[in-house]
Amino acid sequence: MGLLQELVAIQREIYLAFAARIGNFAETGDWQLLAAYLPMGIVFGAVHALTPGHSKAVLATYLTGSTATLPRALVVSLALSFTHVTMSVLIALFSLPLVSVALGSVGRAPLLEDLSRGVLGLIGLWMLWQAFRGTAHSHGREGSLVGFMAGLIPCPLTLFVMTFAISRGVPQAGVAFAAVMMIGVVLVLSVVALAAVLFRQQLLRLLAARPRMVDAATRTIQVTAGLILVTVAWNAIAG
Repeated sequence: MGLLQELVAIQREIYLAFAARIGNFAETGDWQLLAAYLPMGIVFGAVHALTPGHSKAVLATYLTGSTATLPRALVVSLALSFTHVTMSVLIALFSLPLVSVALGSVGRAPLLEDLSRGVLGLIGLWMLWQAFRGTAHSHGREGSLVGFMAGLIPCPLTLFVMTFAISRGVPQAGVAFAAVMMIGVVLVLSVVALAAVLFRQQLLRLLAARPRMVDAATRTIQVTAGLILVTVAWNAIAG
């Protein structure tokens, strides 16, 4: 709990400092002043991605139960990060027509959340079917779809920064911050993705001398991952 509070405090300090820079940029239009602070957006994104949320559990669960390679895992994490941040930028830029349809409260998008969880639930059912059928092949487009759907839930802090920048008449400053912030999010989610794949590969390597156990372990991992995704989707719909 102490670590989480520290992360939240760091986020708050960076956000307030950047809000001040946006205010200065709105008054002066000096890109150099803004650019000097933009690298802090990477730290902001990384710290923010370490806090609960951002579909880290979904990402790790899917990659552990799939046959995705390390490069493919990076693609999935990139798709998730890009969609997660970009969705907030789009919501802010097109807020008037979109907020009334998708947003139920500040920083949340119930419509997008339901769509995300629903498709992830279908992917979970697909993984269960693969496990019982005895196939473990994972298509690249399936992994990209997982990343895209998991990322549909917008990033609240990106949305706040964008809204603040727009309110000051400098949406380009918000977009610039979102772009560098996404780098930090990508770094953290890539580590999660690589850890999940390496864990699976190491487990299967330990069982390599026992083919039957490898098959049993692969099916068990797939069933577990599929059940988790289906459960997440069901709880979202039931809630």
